[in-house]
This record gives sequence, C-alpha cells and structure tokens, in this order.
Amino acid sequence: MEIILKENVANIGFKDELVSVKAGYGRNFLIPTGKAVLATESAKKVLAENLKQKAFKEKSVIDDAEKLASKISKLELMIPVKVGPDGKLFGSISNSDVAKNLLTNKIEVEKENISIPGKSIKRIGKYQASIRLHREVSTQLNFELQAEKK
Repeated sequence: MEIILKENVANIGFKDELVSVKAGYGRNFLIPTGKAVLATESAKKVLAENLKQKAFKEKSVIDDAEKLASKISKLELMIPVKVGPDGKLFGSISNSDVAKNLLTNKIEVEKENISIPGKSIKRIGKYQASIRLHREVSTQLNFELQAEKK
C-alpha cells in the first residue's frame, strides 16, 4: 500500500515522503491517526507541486545537514562502559546512548534517526552507526566502546 506521510514516522520515513507499508498498518494506524494519507493520483500531483515549492527553501536545510554529516563522519566517539572480566558489558548500548554521547560533543541528533546494527551492542570494540539527518542526507558514525577506568 502506497501512502504519503504527513509527519515524520520512526522507521518508516519523513514528512511528505511517498512510502510503501503493509496494508493493515496503513489502514488501521497511519491513516486514522492523521500521520498519512492514501497515495492517489491526485494526492501524488499535489505532493509533487508542494515538493517543488519546498525545494528552494529546503536547499539551506540540506546544506546544514551535509555540514553536520561531514562533522559527524570525522568524529571518533569513545564511549566508556562498565565491563565484566570477559569483555561483556553490564547491560547494553543502544541508539539512545549514542545520541547522549553525541550531545556531549554538541551534536544533537534524535535517537530515532540513529541505527545500530543489531539494535544493541553487548561487547566492547569498534562499531559503526548509521545516522539519517535528512531525507537525502545520511552518514556513518564510528564509535568505540571502552572499559571504564576504575
């Protein structure tokens, strides 16, 4: 089922994006709550016209997102964690922990836009997270989990 999103929906897409979802999810949740509309031919034409008008305004937003993406890709994030003797973490590291550590570097990213392979990490080591800053801009963040110094 093709729908047009009216607002950002985590793990689905951003506002004014044409996406395909399962029919039940679209019909029973997204459309009744006002988060999306059915993608009819007339709705697609209206969306195309709206996107044309927004393209000029959005250029500066995309430029800012690209600057932030280059800053994030150059960043090497070190996250101190409590570790057992065999290198396993007490608990796990998820996208919200990465977002908090980015905030300490004065980079604000919503945790929903950070994806970590496997959703959570339970061992120390080097990892890579994918960060989606804009519909057209995403970047990779390299980070390392290190044992907390006692």
